[in-house]
Amino acid sequence: MRISTFGYSMKQGVKNIGRNKMFSMASIATMAACIFLFGLFYSIVVNFSHIVEKAEEGVAITVLFDESATQAAKDRIGKQLAEADGVLSVNYVSAEEAWESFKDDYFGDSKDLADGFKTDNPLRNSDNYEVYMEDVSKQKSVVEFAQSLEGVRKVNKSDIVAKTLTSVNKLVGYVSVTIIAILLGVSIFLISNTVTMGITVRREEIAIMKYIGAKDGFVRAPFVIEGLLIGIVGALIPLVLLYFMYDKAISYIMSKFSLLNNIMEFLPVLDVYRTLLPVGIALGVGIGFVGSFFTIRKHLKV
Repeated sequence: MRISTFGYSMKQGVKNIGRNKMFSMASIATMAACIFLFGLFYSIVVNFSHIVEKAEEGVAITVLFDESATQAAKDRIGKQLAEADGVLSVNYVSAEEAWESFKDDYFGDSKDLADGFKTDNPLRNSDNYEVYMEDVSKQKSVVEFAQSLEGVRKVNKSDIVAKTLTSVNKLVGYVSVTIIAILLGVSIFLISNTVTMGITVRREEIAIMKYIGAKDGFVRAPFVIEGLLIGIVGALIPLVLLYFMYDKAISYIMSKFSLLNNIMEFLPVLDVYRTLLPVGIALGVGIGFVGSFFTIRKHLKV
């Protein structure tokens, strides 16, 4: 496309928005609302996924050894576990550490009740490996691998926690796809209506241009640019608003519900916007292009 033709298309695209101010503003507002809801929903989902991911990192299986297992055998088991597919880290817990942890959990401030076991550790055969996984959905395969190792007596696991976290991840994925599809459909529909109004207003002009030999691309360009401009503006407005609202919302939540400080860890706004910003702009541009391109395509035969 020549520079002069591009300049003409840009000018006409801007004029189209001016000619249909009400519909253009309605499309921008709706686009902004859709992108805002998308950004808000994305922020919630990505933080929720981050919280679930942190919870998954805290889920471990416990690998106990045969009573006759030597230290060399235990070291070998630890190395094999660390190299297993899906394993994030392996932590060795000695019998003494296991007993100290048990005393803290069950005797609390009354640790003097455990003095009778000073010389006789009741958990002397309970040294083990705590195995943490990259993804809790891989727990079954990791457990089966651990159980197959020579020298392993027992593997303790939590099926309920693993199934719950896996189900939550799947649910979040399904809900995300559904809501995003709805928002995209609404945005494309509204931009399509705006461009249709522009075509209706300029139908005679388009007919004349076609009769004197104007190519479809020349006629289509201003309307595509109109859709792109609506998409860009409609995306930037909510993205800027969300950027300034995010930190304030997180600070409000953490101050209002102080108990969450020890439970949840929210992502910094820059981490969220590393993906949200390009995706939000791409959505605005993409929806604007698709909505205008296919609408004008249907009306070129005049």
